[in-house]
Amino acid sequence: MKINILSFAQPHMRSFHLSWMSFFTAFLSTFAAAPMIPVVRENLNLTKGDLGNAGIAAVCGNILGRVVMGWVCDTYGPRFGHSVLMLSTAPAVFCMSLVTTPIGFIMSRFVIGFGLATFVATQFWSSSMFSGNCVGMANATTAGWGNLGGGVTQFIIPVIYGVFQNYYPNFYAWRCAFFIPGFMHIGVGIGVLYFAQDLPDGQYQDLKEKGSLETDGKKSFLNAVINYRMWVMVILYGLCFGVELTMNNIIVAYLYDQFDLPLRIAGILGACFGLMNLFARSLGGFSSDLGGKYLGMRGRLWAYWAVQSLEAVFCIAMGYLEYTLAGTLTTMVLFSICVQMSEGAAYGVVPFISKRSLGVVSGFIGAGGNAGCSVLMALYFKGDVFNGPVNEGIRYMGFTILVLTMLVWLMHFPMWGSMAFPPKRNADGTLLYSETDYYFSDWTEAEKKEGKHLAAAKFAENAKIQRMPVDRPSAEPLEKVVAE
Repeated sequence: MKINILSFAQPHMRSFHLSWMSFFTAFLSTFAAAPMIPVVRENLNLTKGDLGNAGIAAVCGNILGRVVMGWVCDTYGPRFGHSVLMLSTAPAVFCMSLVTTPIGFIMSRFVIGFGLATFVATQFWSSSMFSGNCVGMANATTAGWGNLGGGVTQFIIPVIYGVFQNYYPNFYAWRCAFFIPGFMHIGVGIGVLYFAQDLPDGQYQDLKEKGSLETDGKKSFLNAVINYRMWVMVILYGLCFGVELTMNNIIVAYLYDQFDLPLRIAGILGACFGLMNLFARSLGGFSSDLGGKYLGMRGRLWAYWAVQSLEAVFCIAMGYLEYTLAGTLTTMVLFSICVQMSEGAAYGVVPFISKRSLGVVSGFIGAGGNAGCSVLMALYFKGDVFNGPVNEGIRYMGFTILVLTMLVWLMHFPMWGSMAFPPKRNADGTLLYSETDYYFSDWTEAEKKEGKHLAAAKFAENAKIQRMPVDRPSAEPLEKVVAE
């Protein structure tokens, strides 16, 4: 029911901290190459096309990885998903130190990028551990602190490179820097596997054996893909998280080339974009929970649309201020804050799309972020479609965000309504649809006869807080909901 940041107690807060640490490590290693681009491109003779392909490779493989991770979470639990990804991608991080060709560099970034699928396990885990009154804040903080790795890596890897540079030549020093994130993968992967718990009630496998959890992964998957709300959020999330991944790929090289800065200074300034995750994503989750408190789900949708539209405005402004470092940095920070807030606000909505298919829904929407990055990189920063200066690519990206964010207006929940329209009512003024109508509909009549739909009863009752205040009932016993 609440988040105690200073606690590491089992099960809630330990899963909270281990999940963001795992995602942080994945981000750190995935974008460790980005601040080293000025050195690496000279060492490996990388062209603009190679760099664009490497940036796309770092996130596009993870599109499938996030979809699969959703199924893994629904079937085996988030702890297993985190650990397997951390340990299986560790060899690719170490192998980055051995690459000698452009294709080797691209393939290493491709495999390392699979680690970003830990995001899905992170969101599934916190959505399962925390109540509806604070789930937006919980999801936003774990994801935001994980995303922080994308900012930390922008300055910590050049610092590590500088230390090794005192002992090795340039083209060896950057390779040695990758051993640090490699060992982090191993440590975090083991820690999650042996020191955490999947759900408040116990470990996933034990609960499945008792019949308390969904066991049909195929039906869970099919139930998710026919829900149009998930597909709308897939596109929308590509316009916030996808934008963050894009900026992580280009920002240091842009500052280095555009303003002729030393690499270490460009790395430190570029890190400011990712470092906003320290608080901004949590702020987005808070804005979503605040909107939910006063206007229910309609308030959450309004909060999301507002911050993502503001993100687009600052992105466009940054693209127009290419000749002033101060102006670029100021708008970059404001742009970043809105990007992270949009991500936090997005996952204030996601947990309510489907209870039965929470993992698959989280996986697809998370994959939408990576797909968004791949599309934006290909359109504006790879050189095949648009071959103009980087600042113009940033500007056009902002216009794209502004237009497509209007899709939020299409999100409608029958029991809560949408941004523009309230829910339908009976003649006596009561709601036509209830939370149980919506969430229980994920099960067939045959499954309902077996009582499988009752796994969503507690969630449906708790979700009534997403109604407009005038429609919120006094607390009803869960036994009454189950009986109905």
